[in-house]
Amino acid sequence: MDGFLFINKPINLTSRDVVNEICRIYGVSRVGHTGTLDPIATGVLIIALGMGTKLIDELTTEDKSYIASAKMGILTDTLDITGEVVATSILREVTKTELDDILQSFVGTISQTVPLYSAVRVNGRKLYEYGRLHIPVTLPKRTVVINQIELLELTADTFTFKVSVSKGTYIRSLIKDIGDKLKIPCSMCALCRIKQGNISLDECIELNQVSKDTQLITIDSVLRGYPSYIVNRVEEGHIYDGVPLNNLGYTTKVKIYTTEGKLIALYKVNEVNDKQLVMDRLFVRREEL
Repeated sequence: MDGFLFINKPINLTSRDVVNEICRIYGVSRVGHTGTLDPIATGVLIIALGMGTKLIDELTTEDKSYIASAKMGILTDTLDITGEVVATSILREVTKTELDDILQSFVGTISQTVPLYSAVRVNGRKLYEYGRLHIPVTLPKRTVVINQIELLELTADTFTFKVSVSKGTYIRSLIKDIGDKLKIPCSMCALCRIKQGNISLDECIELNQVSKDTQLITIDSVLRGYPSYIVNRVEEGHIYDGVPLNNLGYTTKVKIYTTEGKLIALYKVNEVNDKQLVMDRLFVRREEL
């Protein structure tokens, strides 16, 4: 059983909860996801099964888009409204012009502090473990990219925006940083991932709609953005042996098909010799050879 499910993750479930439910429904164990969503969040969660799990790293690196809402006047230890309040302030009037100028100041490459309540490891321990045990720890910083940000709504105590970001961006941290520039404590109160790579929310199904008869989305479909290369019988044998192919001008990864139309591998341009394509991932099990 190889392929993917595009799930609109329900609120109040972890991404792992969704994976566990898919394991139960299909009676399989080789299942994973391509990007964690906090329990408070909803939206695009790509679930990989079988050979699809070979693409988890590939899909995790893709840019993501969100619609996020922030509560002004309150800051929590988790940086969202599920946490314990650590700071409050009296609200002042915030104009759309002021807020939009601040939002646009984040576009580009920025340095972001990883939230305390996250699964990032420091000295072999997950950060949220330090938080739960009240152990002091220096929070790491990471470089991320904010591609685009747009203010959607502003009320007296909340604002909502749409944002496109690189891998590893924490929207909770972004909201805190926005609050710092506003000089108003802010915490995330809602989050929906509306796109990951070329997978959008309107392609997703609800978790409660999934049954053992739900047809998986093929690996081929998920890799729809890559060009195709059909190998002959001799070249096919070379593929299974990991032999490089001649690069016929490709600059991206390439899907490799047999003459019967079966997707068997994903190749990439050789970093040492760009005249060659080399194995990136093989989608054929040993017993199928």
